[in-house]
Order: sequence, then structure tokens, then C-alpha cells
Amino acid sequence: MTESELERPSKTALKKEMQALQELGEKLVKLSNNELAKIPIRDEHLSEAIATARRLTSREGLRRQLQYIGKLMRGIDLSEIEAGLTKREEGQRELARAFHRLEDLRDDIVEEGLPAIEKVVAQFPDADRQRLRTLILQIGKDAKANKPPAAKRKLFQYLKELQEHLPKN
Repeated sequence: MTESELERPSKTALKKEMQALQELGEKLVKLSNNELAKIPIRDEHLSEAIATARRLTSREGLRRQLQYIGKLMRGIDLSEIEAGLTKREEGQRELARAFHRLEDLRDDIVEEGLPAIEKVVAQFPDADRQRLRTLILQIGKDAKANKPPAAKRKLFQYLKELQEHLPKN
């Protein structure tokens, strides 16, 4: 083997790299308009190729367009695009964590009943004690009557509203 053959990546490595670029392109294509606008895509040809792929309805056409997007991405610096996608994914994970924290708080309130109101007021100073009391009592009535958990959903929505109105740190 010559020295240049030893330095070149293998065919398998090249295929894996192209596949990774196509998958990155597919993530970009699947983003909503608002999400895509937040990703810094500096290359005009790549932007056009992504816009074209989003309009395609043919499965085969989309596959070929994704290959083209991968080919375009080989020649550009992807660090900003990858950083934008990572930031978006982290934001999604944080939203999920916040959602689960609210679910846990709601479940604690349902278990503890009226004494849990102070816990909520400590976390959300703008909370309406009377509204919380009414919701907690309604949850108890619904449980005894084997009714659907509508009051639980209302409590969750109220907690979500309180969290959205908290000042951001």
C-alpha cells in the first residue's frame, strides 16, 4: 500500500459519515418553520435544499434530496448548526423536566389534600388559595364518585399557568 492509501478514510467510514450528515439533514427538514429559523444556516444552497425537501411528497424524491443535503453539508462548517440543534434539544428536555415536576407537585397535592396548599403558595406566591382549595375538594369528590379526573386536569393547568407567570431567573 502506498502512503496516500493509508491516510484516506475507508469506504465504510465515508459511508457512515454520509449517513450521519443525511440524518442531520433529516432533523433539519423535520423542524417547524419557527424552530428552523432559530438554527443558523449560513449556506444559501443548503437552505434552498432544505426548503425543497420540506415541499417534497414523494418518498424517493425526499430520499434523494436528503442525500443531496448530506453532500452539501460535507463542504461546510456544521458547528453552528449542530450547536443550534443541541440547544433546541436541551430546551425540549428542560420543558419535559418542568412538565414532570408539575405532575409530581399535582400528585403530591392530590395525596396530601388541603395541607398541600401552603406548599403551592410557597412555590408560587401568586397562587389563589381559594381556587386551590376548591380544586382539591373537587378532586376528592370526583374520586369518591368515580368520575373522570377533570378537576385533576384543571389543577395541573392552573399550576402550569402559575409556573408560566413566575419571573425568569
